[in-house]
Amino acid sequence: MSRPRVLVTGASGYVGGRLVPMLLAEGFEVRCVARTPAKLDTASWRAETEVVRGDIGGDLEPAMTGMDVAVYLVHSIGQGEGWSDREHRDAANFAKAASAAGVRRIVYLGGLGRDDDALSEHLESRHDVGRVLASSGIEVVEIRAGVIIGAGSASFEMLRYLVEVLPVMVTPKWVDTKCQPIAIADVVDVLVSAIGSSPGVGGVYEAGGTDVVTYSEMMETYADVAGLPHRWLIRVPLLTPRLSSHWVGLVTPVPVPLARELVESLVNEVIVEGRSATAAFSVQPMGLREAISRALAATQEGNVATSFSDADLVVFRPTPTDPDWSGGTVLSDDRSLQTRAEPGAVFDTLLHIGGARGWYSGKWLWRIRGLLDQLAGGPGLRRGRRATLAIGEPLDFWRVEDLVPGRRLRLHAEMRLPGEAWLTWDVESQGSGALITQTAEFRPRGLLGRLYWISVAPFHRFVFPGMLRGIVADSESTATVKATASSVPPQPL
Repeated sequence: MSRPRVLVTGASGYVGGRLVPMLLAEGFEVRCVARTPAKLDTASWRAETEVVRGDIGGDLEPAMTGMDVAVYLVHSIGQGEGWSDREHRDAANFAKAASAAGVRRIVYLGGLGRDDDALSEHLESRHDVGRVLASSGIEVVEIRAGVIIGAGSASFEMLRYLVEVLPVMVTPKWVDTKCQPIAIADVVDVLVSAIGSSPGVGGVYEAGGTDVVTYSEMMETYADVAGLPHRWLIRVPLLTPRLSSHWVGLVTPVPVPLARELVESLVNEVIVEGRSATAAFSVQPMGLREAISRALAATQEGNVATSFSDADLVVFRPTPTDPDWSGGTVLSDDRSLQTRAEPGAVFDTLLHIGGARGWYSGKWLWRIRGLLDQLAGGPGLRRGRRATLAIGEPLDFWRVEDLVPGRRLRLHAEMRLPGEAWLTWDVESQGSGALITQTAEFRPRGLLGRLYWISVAPFHRFVFPGMLRGIVADSESTATVKATASSVPPQPL
C-alpha cells in the first residue's frame, strides 16, 4: 500500500519543522505550503519536498491539488486584535479548499481543555478551529495536546527562562492548576501515525504524557533536572494574567502578546480525560523528567532543530547555543536603509567606521559610554582602530568577529556588560544602489542584563538611526566624488 501524499502547513514553525523530516523518513511524499518559501531554503530536508507559495487565508488550490492528507499546524495566537476571528476564517478557507481538492483527511493539532469549561481565548479558538475543519465533511483527526515540552517550544522556553533566571518567583494562583505535559517527540509520533492510519480514525483525541502535575511542580521538576538550587514560589492571588504576561515578556524570550494568551490559558486544567491519542495511535509517551532532560540536552548541545520563534511572530530570538546563565535570549534593534550608492561604496564606508571618524551619531553618548567602560575596567574607546580592518582586530571597545568583503561586517563588544553584544551590518545590491541592514544584538546575563537593555533602549532610538543615516550619507558622498572625478577628461601634459 502506497503512502498518502501529505500537505503540511506551518512547515517553518516549531512542530511543522520537526514533522516534515519524520514524514520523509517514513516514506511519505510531502508538499509544504508557505507564505515565504525562502524561509525553508536552509532546511536540511528542503530538496526532498515540494514547496509552493500560498497563504492559509488565500488561494490554496495549487497547494491542495493531488494531496491525500492535509496537516493543519498554523496558529495566529497573539498576532494583533481579532486574531481568533482570523483563525476561524482561515480554518474555514482551508476546509473549503481541502474539500474542493478531494483531500481525504485533515490532521489538526489543537489544545487540551474541557469543552464545557470557561476556556481562555487561546484554547477556545483551538477548539473552534477543530469544529470548523470538521464541518467540511472530510475525515478530521483532531489531536488536542497538552503543554509541549521540547527545546525551542514556547511553553518550554517560558518555563526554562523563568526557573533559570529567577531563584524567587512571585506567582499567581494558577501555578496550582493541573496540566499533563507531553514531549515534542511524542506529539510528532502521534501526528505521523494519525497521518498514515487507515480510514475511519476521525474524531477528537487528547494527548498528554505520563505525568499529571501542577505548574509549580513542573517548575520544581525543571529545577531539579537542571541541577539548580530550590526555587521559591510566592503566591499572590491578585496577580492578573496581564501583569504576569508583562513579567514573562521581560524575563523570557516569549513576546508579551503571546505570553498573555499562554498565561491566560494556564487557568484551565489541561489533562487527558477523553479518548487518548497516544493509546489510539500506539505511542508510548515519556514522563516529564525525561522530556525535560531531553530538551535540556538538545539546548546545551546547540541541537535545537526548530523554535517557536521560527514562525513569523518574533520579538526576542533565542539562539541555538544557549549559555546556561541566559537561556539564549537575544534582544535586538534592527534597521534598514536603501541608498543610491553601490554596495562597494557602502562597505568602504563601513571599513572606516570608529576611531577618529567616530560613529556618526551621539558623539557625546559614545564618549560617556567609553568613559564608564574604562571606569568599570573595560577598554573604553581608548584602543581606537588600525588603518585596515580584519577579523580579530580591535575597534574601539569592539572586536571584528566577521568580515565578508563587500557584504558583511560584524563586531563583538568587549566592553563591560551584563551580557554579550554585537553590531552587524549586511550590505546587498538592490537596483542601482544597495540595501544596508544594521542589527544591534544583546544577549543578557540574567535579570540584570534585561534591565540594562531596557535602560539603554531610549538612547538606542537616538543613536542607531543617526548612525545608519550617517553611513548612507558618507557612502553617497564618496560615490558622488568618485563619479565626478571619473567624468573629468584627462588633460594633456
